[in-house]
Amino acid sequence: MIYNGLLFAQSEEAPKVTFGAFIDAYYAYDFERPITRDRAYTTQPARHNEFNINLAFVEARISGERVRGRLALQTGTSVYLNYAAEASNRELAQLLQEGVAGFRLADNLWIDAGIYLSHIGLEAWISRDNWTYTRSLCSDFSPYYQTGVKATWRTSPKLTLQLHILNGWQNIAETNDDKALGLQAAFTPSEKFSLTYSNFLGNEQSDSLASRTRFFNDVVLKFFLSPSFQIAGVFDLGLEEKPAGSGNSTWYAAMLLGKLQATSLLALTGRVEYYGDKKQVIVKTGTPEGFETYGGSITVDVAIASNLLWRLEGRLLSSTGEIYPTHDSGKLSERNGLVVTALALML
Repeated sequence: MIYNGLLFAQSEEAPKVTFGAFIDAYYAYDFERPITRDRAYTTQPARHNEFNINLAFVEARISGERVRGRLALQTGTSVYLNYAAEASNRELAQLLQEGVAGFRLADNLWIDAGIYLSHIGLEAWISRDNWTYTRSLCSDFSPYYQTGVKATWRTSPKLTLQLHILNGWQNIAETNDDKALGLQAAFTPSEKFSLTYSNFLGNEQSDSLASRTRFFNDVVLKFFLSPSFQIAGVFDLGLEEKPAGSGNSTWYAAMLLGKLQATSLLALTGRVEYYGDKKQVIVKTGTPEGFETYGGSITVDVAIASNLLWRLEGRLLSSTGEIYPTHDSGKLSERNGLVVTALALML
């Protein structure tokens, strides 16, 4: 038995270790010109009329037949904002984008544990991987990252299932005695269509408060209409219990995007979106209207090189209440206009 084990170990290829880095440098101009230069209700771009780094990271990956993992250290203005709610050791926690280790338990079944990027939504944290530069309202107000353990089962070439056991809704440090659950089903019946459903179920109240279950649902549809044109749609529905016996608070979000790959170097993307959180479960405005916002954007991408992308985007958001800071002290606006340009380098 020992001899056979040695033969198996020798026949298995050694895991491959690779290193990489990413830099996303930007300049953004907010037409409301907030006095502090901090832009409200967004994580990227975070600053007005300022050259800065949205996200930069270095990473090491290991990939083998039975093991895998990623360690990534990060900085940037989006990082600072995303970890603002961390319960402890924020300055240390925000340095680690991912620290995740995994092993293959059986054919097509992997177990991964640690700090890793969220399973929810169409968009990634890394801007280069998204059709638009700015994160949509859907994505900005759902988790960027999570801490826990996940099982990934590729049942067939068309269907992959995931189960997550998590500390909570975008947090590293635990905030109560409960754990949260997440599920994902990714279905790709053909090369022209994909459907992904993801959810989150958990209590996000501290131990000193009565438990309130949060149930969040995210549906992503992608249609690949031609080699040069694709569209995507997203719909989110969240529910959270009100104080005992008074029902649920709900919030909704939706987004539609179309991307045209005009040439091998040039791509254009249009987006319309909506986010409604009148009860301020996720987005706190302190206004009677809560957060109900419509938006639209246009993005131009130019691939300067295979690993260097230049992006230009214009975006307009319109809210039902006055929530956006302006250049006039104490005055708020219902609308927010933005132009941002960025260079993204992947090493």
